Formats: sequence, structure tokens, C-alpha cells
Amino acid sequence: MDDRERRAAGLAARKGVLGAAHVERATAAATGVAAEFQDLITRYAWGEIWTRPGLDPRTRRILAIGTMIALGRTEEFQLHARAALKEGGFTVDDIGEIILQQAIYCGVPAANSAFHDLETLRRKP
Repeated sequence: MDDRERRAAGLAARKGVLGAAHVERATAAATGVAAEFQDLITRYAWGEIWTRPGLDPRTRRILAIGTMIALGRTEEFQLHARAALKEGGFTVDDIGEIILQQAIYCGVPAANSAFHDLETLRRKP
């Protein structure tokens, strides 16, 4: 696939996931290097990754939402959660389940590692 095809596929995927109005606002508002960034994410994040056959769109949405929670990226979480509710057939309860899952797997592993590190420090002179 060349860049033109990748861009077209990415734009279709991006609009399908986030909604056409959001994508059109984001791309219209971008100028200079920000416009180049919009083109880059359209071609690669959307045209290469979101169009791959290995995962269905619902699974990709769950991963995106969970990742935004893990990274503490509130604005991107809100964007993907809002889009999942509006465009993806998710319910508020579905998003709540993702949040609960992430609460355990983002917080508990970090605490587990910290306790392991603390124990290591305790044993060292």
C-alpha cells in the first residue's frame, strides 16, 4: 500500500472510529507541523494499525481506552470513550468495566513491583 492508499484507508478508519465531524475539525484546525502530524497519524495509526485484520474494531477500542487510562491521558481517554459510546455501540457500563479492569492491572502491578523493590532494599545493607 502506498501513502495515498494508506491515507485514504486511515481517514476512513479514523472517521469510522471517532466520527467524521471530530476528524474534520481536527484536520481543518491543524496548520504547519500540526497538519503534518495529523497526516502522519492518519496514515500510520489509522491506515496501518486500525485497518489491520488481526483485531476487530471493538477490541482495538478497548485497548485504546485502556491504554489511555494506563497512561493517564485524560483528553484522549475522553475522546475514545465518547467515540465508543457514540460510534462504537458501547454503553456506559461497558466503559465502566474497562475502567475496573484497568484499575487492577494498572495499579496492582505497580504496587507489586514497588513492594518487591522495597523488599530488595530491606535486604541490602
